[in-house]
Amino acid sequence: MRAGRVLGAVLGTGTLLCLLAGVAVTALGVRVDGSSMDPTLRPGDRVLVSPGSEGRVDRFDVVLLRGGRQDSLMVKRVIGLPGDRVAIVSTGAEPFQVLLQEGGTGPVRRVVAAQWDDRAHRAGACCSPEGTRSARPELRTVPEGGFFYLGDNPDLSDDSRQFGWGAIDRVEGRVGVRAYPLTTAPGLGNRPVLEEYEGPPPP
Repeated sequence: MRAGRVLGAVLGTGTLLCLLAGVAVTALGVRVDGSSMDPTLRPGDRVLVSPGSEGRVDRFDVVLLRGGRQDSLMVKRVIGLPGDRVAIVSTGAEPFQVLLQEGGTGPVRRVVAAQWDDRAHRAGACCSPEGTRSARPELRTVPEGGFFYLGDNPDLSDDSRQFGWGAIDRVEGRVGVRAYPLTTAPGLGNRPVLEEYEGPPPP
Protein backbone atom coordinates (compact mmCIF):
# COMPACT_ATOMS: atom_id res chain seq x y z
CA MET A 1 0.00 0.00 0.00
CA ARG A 2 2.75 2.42 0.99
CA ALA A 3 4.76 1.56 -2.18
CA GLY A 4 1.68 2.32 -4.28
CA ARG A 5 1.29 5.72 -2.67
CA VAL A 6 4.95 6.53 -3.23
CA LEU A 7 4.71 5.47 -6.87
CA GLY A 8 1.57 7.54 -7.30
CA ALA A 9 3.26 10.58 -5.77
CA VAL A 10 6.27 10.17 -8.04
CA LEU A 11 4.12 9.84 -11.13
CA GLY A 12 2.02 12.81 -10.09
CA THR A 13 5.10 14.94 -9.53
CA GLY A 14 6.54 13.88 -12.89
CA THR A 15 3.32 14.75 -14.66
CA LEU A 16 3.20 18.15 -12.97
CA LEU A 17 6.80 18.88 -13.92
CA CYS A 18 6.09 17.94 -17.54
CA LEU A 19 3.08 20.25 -17.59
CA LEU A 20 5.10 23.09 -16.09
CA ALA A 21 7.87 22.53 -18.64
CA GLY A 22 5.32 22.64 -21.44
CA VAL A 23 3.87 25.89 -20.13
CA ALA A 24 7.36 27.38 -19.83
CA VAL A 25 8.28 26.43 -23.39
CA THR A 26 5.03 27.90 -24.69
CA ALA A 27 5.44 31.10 -22.71
CA LEU A 28 9.19 31.66 -23.13
CA GLY A 29 9.98 29.87 -26.39
CA VAL A 30 9.97 31.60 -29.76
CA ARG A 31 8.11 29.81 -32.54
CA VAL A 32 9.92 29.41 -35.87
CA ASP A 33 7.88 30.47 -38.88
CA GLY A 34 8.94 29.78 -42.44
CA SER A 35 11.63 27.58 -43.95
CA SER A 36 14.61 29.96 -44.13
CA MET A 37 16.56 27.97 -41.51
CA ASP A 38 15.63 24.49 -42.72
CA PRO A 39 16.94 21.87 -41.95
CA THR A 40 18.50 23.30 -38.79
CA LEU A 41 15.16 24.70 -37.63
CA ARG A 42 11.82 23.79 -39.14
CA PRO A 43 8.46 25.59 -39.14
CA GLY A 44 6.75 25.09 -35.79
CA ASP A 45 9.93 24.47 -33.81
CA ARG A 46 10.24 26.45 -30.59
CA VAL A 47 13.60 27.76 -29.47
CA LEU A 48 14.91 29.27 -26.25
CA VAL A 49 17.34 32.18 -26.12
CA SER A 50 20.51 31.99 -24.02
CA PRO A 51 20.19 34.36 -21.03
CA GLY A 52 22.36 37.47 -21.25
CA SER A 53 23.02 37.14 -24.98
CA GLU A 54 21.06 40.21 -26.06
CA GLY A 55 23.01 42.56 -28.30
CA ARG A 56 25.83 40.07 -28.82
CA VAL A 57 26.91 38.16 -31.93
CA ASP A 58 29.53 35.48 -32.52
CA ARG A 59 30.44 34.05 -35.88
CA PHE A 60 28.17 31.20 -37.03
CA ASP A 61 25.76 31.53 -34.10
CA VAL A 62 22.02 31.39 -34.76
CA VAL A 63 20.37 34.53 -33.42
CA LEU A 64 17.01 36.24 -33.08
CA LEU A 65 17.11 39.72 -34.57
CA ARG A 66 14.76 42.51 -35.48
CA GLY A 67 14.97 43.71 -39.04
CA GLY A 68 13.62 43.46 -42.55
CA ARG A 69 11.10 45.74 -44.19
CA GLN A 70 8.54 45.28 -41.39
CA ASP A 71 10.98 45.18 -38.47
CA SER A 72 9.94 41.60 -37.81
CA LEU A 73 11.62 39.03 -35.58
CA MET A 74 13.87 36.78 -37.66
CA VAL A 75 15.96 33.70 -36.95
CA LYS A 76 19.23 33.75 -38.93
CA ARG A 77 22.86 32.65 -38.81
CA VAL A 78 25.68 35.14 -38.23
CA ILE A 79 28.37 34.96 -40.93
CA GLY A 80 30.46 38.15 -40.81
CA LEU A 81 31.38 40.30 -37.79
CA PRO A 82 32.40 43.98 -37.71
CA GLY A 83 35.66 44.44 -39.60
CA ASP A 84 35.30 41.20 -41.59
CA ARG A 85 35.08 41.36 -45.36
CA VAL A 86 32.40 39.21 -47.02
CA ALA A 87 31.34 38.32 -50.55
CA ILE A 88 29.27 35.74 -52.44
CA VAL A 89 30.64 34.35 -55.69
CA SER A 90 28.45 32.45 -58.16
CA THR A 91 29.65 30.23 -60.96
CA GLY A 92 27.83 27.77 -63.18
CA ALA A 93 29.19 24.87 -61.18
CA GLU A 94 28.83 26.49 -57.75
CA PRO A 95 26.16 29.19 -57.51
CA PHE A 96 26.63 29.93 -53.80
CA GLN A 97 30.18 30.39 -52.53
CA VAL A 98 30.29 32.53 -49.39
CA LEU A 99 33.71 34.10 -48.82
CA LEU A 100 35.06 35.60 -45.62
CA GLN A 101 38.21 37.48 -44.71
CA GLU A 102 38.37 37.60 -40.94
CA GLY A 103 39.12 41.05 -39.59
CA GLY A 104 39.67 42.35 -43.11
CA THR A 105 43.21 40.94 -43.35
CA GLY A 106 44.85 37.66 -44.17
CA PRO A 107 43.56 34.93 -46.47
CA VAL A 108 40.11 34.94 -48.00
CA ARG A 109 38.47 31.68 -47.00
CA ARG A 110 35.27 29.92 -47.93
CA VAL A 111 32.39 29.38 -45.51
CA VAL A 112 31.26 25.76 -45.87
CA ALA A 113 27.96 24.52 -44.48
CA ALA A 114 26.69 21.04 -45.32
CA GLN A 115 23.07 22.22 -45.21
CA TRP A 116 23.70 24.60 -48.11
CA ASP A 117 24.67 21.83 -50.52
CA ASP A 118 21.11 20.81 -51.48
CA ARG A 119 19.51 24.20 -50.82
CA ALA A 120 21.58 26.72 -52.77
CA HIS A 121 20.88 26.66 -56.51
CA ARG A 122 19.99 30.27 -57.30
CA ALA A 123 22.87 32.30 -58.64
CA GLY A 124 23.53 35.74 -57.25
CA ALA A 125 26.53 37.87 -56.33
CA CYS A 126 27.26 39.97 -53.25
CA CYS A 127 27.98 42.43 -51.85
CA SER A 128 27.02 46.06 -52.35
CA PRO A 129 28.30 48.71 -49.89
CA GLU A 130 25.09 48.12 -47.91
CA GLY A 131 25.68 44.36 -47.69
CA THR A 132 22.98 43.45 -50.21
CA ARG A 133 23.14 41.62 -53.56
CA SER A 134 25.27 43.20 -56.25
CA ALA A 135 25.83 42.87 -59.99
CA ARG A 136 29.21 41.24 -59.41
CA PRO A 137 30.99 39.74 -56.41
CA GLU A 138 32.87 42.22 -54.25
CA LEU A 139 34.40 41.88 -50.81
CA ARG A 140 32.75 44.41 -48.52
CA THR A 141 33.72 45.35 -45.00
CA VAL A 142 31.10 44.76 -42.32
CA PRO A 143 30.66 48.12 -40.56
CA GLU A 144 31.06 48.76 -36.85
CA GLY A 145 27.90 47.76 -35.02
CA GLY A 146 26.75 45.57 -37.91
CA PHE A 147 26.97 41.96 -39.04
CA PHE A 148 26.28 39.88 -42.15
CA TYR A 149 23.67 37.13 -41.79
CA LEU A 150 22.20 34.35 -43.92
CA GLY A 151 19.60 31.61 -43.63
CA ASP A 152 20.57 27.94 -43.62
CA ASN A 153 18.18 27.46 -46.56
CA PRO A 154 19.66 30.12 -48.90
CA ASP A 155 17.20 29.81 -51.79
CA LEU A 156 14.24 30.46 -49.47
CA SER A 157 15.82 32.99 -47.11
CA ASP A 158 15.41 36.76 -46.93
CA ASP A 159 18.56 37.92 -45.18
CA SER A 160 21.42 40.40 -45.58
CA ARG A 161 21.22 39.88 -49.34
CA GLN A 162 17.85 41.65 -49.27
CA PHE A 163 18.02 43.80 -46.15
CA GLY A 164 21.70 44.67 -45.79
CA TRP A 165 23.81 44.58 -42.66
CA GLY A 166 22.12 43.48 -39.46
CA ALA A 167 22.38 45.73 -36.41
CA ILE A 168 24.00 44.17 -33.36
CA ASP A 169 21.90 46.28 -31.01
CA ARG A 170 18.80 44.74 -32.62
CA VAL A 171 19.78 41.19 -31.67
CA GLU A 172 17.40 39.81 -29.06
CA GLY A 173 19.62 36.86 -28.21
CA ARG A 174 21.48 33.78 -29.33
CA VAL A 175 19.40 30.65 -29.88
CA GLY A 176 20.53 28.25 -27.17
CA VAL A 177 18.38 25.14 -27.62
CA ARG A 178 15.41 23.81 -29.51
CA ALA A 179 12.80 23.19 -26.84
CA TYR A 180 10.09 21.75 -29.11
CA PRO A 181 9.37 19.25 -30.59
CA LEU A 182 10.54 17.00 -27.80
CA THR A 183 11.32 14.19 -30.24
CA THR A 184 14.25 16.10 -31.76
CA ALA A 185 17.67 16.77 -30.26
CA PRO A 186 17.86 20.09 -28.38
CA GLY A 187 21.14 21.13 -30.01
CA LEU A 188 21.13 22.96 -33.32
CA GLY A 189 24.18 21.54 -35.10
CA ASN A 190 24.96 22.37 -38.74
CA ARG A 191 27.60 24.90 -37.69
CA PRO A 192 29.63 26.10 -40.73
CA VAL A 193 33.40 25.87 -40.96
CA LEU A 194 36.05 27.86 -42.81
CA GLU A 195 38.05 26.19 -45.57
CA GLU A 196 40.69 27.30 -48.02
CA TYR A 197 39.35 29.12 -51.08
CA GLU A 198 41.07 28.19 -54.31
CA GLY A 199 39.39 30.59 -56.72
CA PRO A 200 40.46 34.14 -57.53
CA PRO A 201 39.37 36.48 -54.70
CA PRO A 202 36.91 39.18 -55.73
CA PRO A 203 38.09 42.82 -55.51
